[in-house]
Amino acid sequence: MNIAVIGTLDSKGFEHQFVADLIKKKGHNALLVDLGTGDEPEVKPDVSRFEVAELAGLDLQPMMDRKDRGECVVAMAKAAPVMLAKLVEDGKIDGVISLGGGGGTALATSAMRALPLGFPKVMVSTLASGNTAHYVGTKDIVMIPSVVDVAGLNSISKRIFTRAAGAICGMVEMEISEQESKPLIVASMFGNTTECIDIASKVLENAGYEVLVFHTTGMGGKTMETLIESGMVAGVLDITTTEWADELVGATLSAGPTRMDAMTKAGIPAVVAPGCLDMANFGERETLPEKFNNRTIYIHNPQVTLLRTNAEECAQLGKIIAEKSNANSAPTVIMNPLKGVSVISAEGQPFYDAEADKALFNSIREHSRVEVIDLDENINSEAFAKACANKLLELIG
Repeated sequence: MNIAVIGTLDSKGFEHQFVADLIKKKGHNALLVDLGTGDEPEVKPDVSRFEVAELAGLDLQPMMDRKDRGECVVAMAKAAPVMLAKLVEDGKIDGVISLGGGGGTALATSAMRALPLGFPKVMVSTLASGNTAHYVGTKDIVMIPSVVDVAGLNSISKRIFTRAAGAICGMVEMEISEQESKPLIVASMFGNTTECIDIASKVLENAGYEVLVFHTTGMGGKTMETLIESGMVAGVLDITTTEWADELVGATLSAGPTRMDAMTKAGIPAVVAPGCLDMANFGERETLPEKFNNRTIYIHNPQVTLLRTNAEECAQLGKIIAEKSNANSAPTVIMNPLKGVSVISAEGQPFYDAEADKALFNSIREHSRVEVIDLDENINSEAFAKACANKLLELIG
């Protein structure tokens, strides 16, 4: 197996060479790649910084001559993902490992995020004990705390680096069985649409599909989008588009403005519903912005305060859902549950608001160019869930 050992070899060359030597002792090949932009590398790389930059169409030498470190690092951050993705595409590496502080971690993980899910990726970092969301993103990067700074070889760093080398070797050695793999369908779910997805999943699984469920909490939606865009998915059951409510009102669980774009990029059949667009998520009650104090709210738990979207917001959300669905060239259908888009928006529940729901459904119909199916059901009814699942099977077929 071939393992890429990538990093800033001008400042952490000996540390990366130490890991490369351990990998070779385990019987694998180590490809030492220099991402440094400062002094000469401390050890001889197999792939130089100039070769890395050249793969991305960049000439690194003039930037280095200007001695603008920021310019050089930005350039390398663009080049490293291109280089690493090409090595994977060409079948030249089976895993990747890096060691770094702040700058090295940013560089190496930017490259790792360009790689497919399931491809072995290990990052030993001084930042691994804090919030790593910025570095991991939606990919399966294994972050290992370096404990001490990645600045020399000592009794502690050697232990950490040795275990990390063992981890990447073990990862590339493991074979993944594809014998029982089934075509994949991704589904979006929230606590208020759990019953719908549970019922729909059984229908899809009985039809021979594997259903991957994503909790639409911002990062969950982003991760689902990443998987859809990868081309590994046969169909999308995007029942719970609630993250758009958070994006619109500035709440905490937004997945960003590109949510629902992946199905269009991949051209995958989709069934979409306005699940949980009645709610936007905030933290503790005292964190709710003052401008919402006169609005309908629901304390989901001491850490989560839900804001009921009003008619004006629902009209905007309906337009967004319709336009995102319109963009998909693959067969796409929007399913409207007219008796409630969540558990708590049904009649008699805290978020029941007939005017807001009407604005939502009318806006979807007005702006949609794909088929819209209205069902006189709550989103969690058995009839609605089965209708969504069967419609998706029809679109895929």
